[in-house]
Amino acid sequence: MKVALWLLDSPRLGHNTNVKHFAGRLLKQPAREGVVAAQSRLGQLMCRECGNARDRRIGHDLLRLAARAGDRRAQRELGQVED
Repeated sequence: MKVALWLLDSPRLGHNTNVKHFAGRLLKQPAREGVVAAQSRLGQLMCRECGNARDRRIGHDLLRLAARAGDRRAQRELGQVED
């Protein structure tokens, strides 16, 4: 998970589509296991980067889970997404 977060936060690498895809795969299992930070970041990634409605819906669900757990980043993202 740390590698995925580092990749996404890297100014040079974080904008690359392949890097985002790889980071998303790294975050998938921790998000399933209930790791709030992984749910938040994967949810953001899916809402912002995925072109299909199914992935965006899953991203919103992950953001809601993280927001309920108290993740501020997810709460802010949902405020922007659901306006």
